[in-house]
Amino acid sequence: MTRRTVRIAMNGVTGRMGYRQHLVRSVLALREQGGLELGDGTVLWPEPVLVGRREHALREMAGHHGLTEWSTDLDAVLADGTIDIYFDAQVTSAREDAIRKAITAGKHIYTEKPSATGLDAALGLARLARDAGVKHGVVQDKVFLPGLLKLKRLIDGGFFGEILSVRGEFGYWVFEGDWQDAQRPSWNYRAEDGGGIVVDMFPHWEYVLHELFGRVTTVQAHVATHIPQRWDEHGKPYAATADDAAYGIFQLEGGVVAQINSSWAVRVNRDELVEFQVDGTHGSAVAGLRNCRMQHRAATPKPVWNPDLPVSHSFRDQWQEVPDNEPYDNGFKAQWELFLRHVALDEPYTWDLLAGARGVQLAELGLKSSAEGRRYDVPELAL
Repeated sequence: MTRRTVRIAMNGVTGRMGYRQHLVRSVLALREQGGLELGDGTVLWPEPVLVGRREHALREMAGHHGLTEWSTDLDAVLADGTIDIYFDAQVTSAREDAIRKAITAGKHIYTEKPSATGLDAALGLARLARDAGVKHGVVQDKVFLPGLLKLKRLIDGGFFGEILSVRGEFGYWVFEGDWQDAQRPSWNYRAEDGGGIVVDMFPHWEYVLHELFGRVTTVQAHVATHIPQRWDEHGKPYAATADDAAYGIFQLEGGVVAQINSSWAVRVNRDELVEFQVDGTHGSAVAGLRNCRMQHRAATPKPVWNPDLPVSHSFRDQWQEVPDNEPYDNGFKAQWELFLRHVALDEPYTWDLLAGARGVQLAELGLKSSAEGRRYDVPELAL
């Protein structure tokens, strides 16, 4: 085997998502398995260069994982001709400028979503990357999760017949931060810092719906800030200026209707933190992050409405688990592997900055729909 090194500038890995999912469970996991085999006798070896603003945190993280390269000087890192890929997991408000610099420096781009704070900026990055001839990708991890892969298997196998509707429930209670620490950073709840559940989650819903069921053609949303005051990481109260809940209805190409509720102010009474119920003429399924249950029309009971008698059976027990049938890797790592193969071998890759711009577009139109109390068409994007 021949080892081929790919050097990756990883910006924002001192944050929760950048560290856990991208550095530890993706890039370092690839190193632990001996690199990424390309199938031609070559092993691709990812070499991370940690980038951020906090010198102490970077030094400590590098030492903990046996890494030798880190920097607080992004410009210097991008000027290094040995860096192949720039990865961004910063707060959204800092992302556009950094990605623009990286494209100008000739680096391939892989970034968390949303790719920018607005549609014009997101499309601008996609055009800039196209014109520069660099490869680019946006994290769209949900479609690589076991539950949704099982759901896609059902779709591809014709299980549903004609798909009629999709119902999604996402969320959990994020503590306010006064009597229990919050599980999410405070900037998530400040609109001026790029926070809000719409800009966070609508990009996810766009690619999940687009990949599995069809392009989103209309959106109607209602957003709310249910918890108006929260406490930050230092125990200081602050005004929550960003939305913490969103209720959306999406019309899809082909006629499927999707309803998705997203909330950081809801207590969980479901099997997983996100679940999608898909109903079709021949069957239904409920998919979460890892599991998927199905009910075929031939095995569908005949419920009868009778509020005078207690329910004598469990509706959940009438569903069948979709088997794994294959091993499933971490969803973030799976997409990293595809992007690295795209960079190394020029293999096809669709989750690019234009796909990321569609997510930004849906979030922007969702907020506009809520503010104006109307439904909006979602135009198809092109560069």
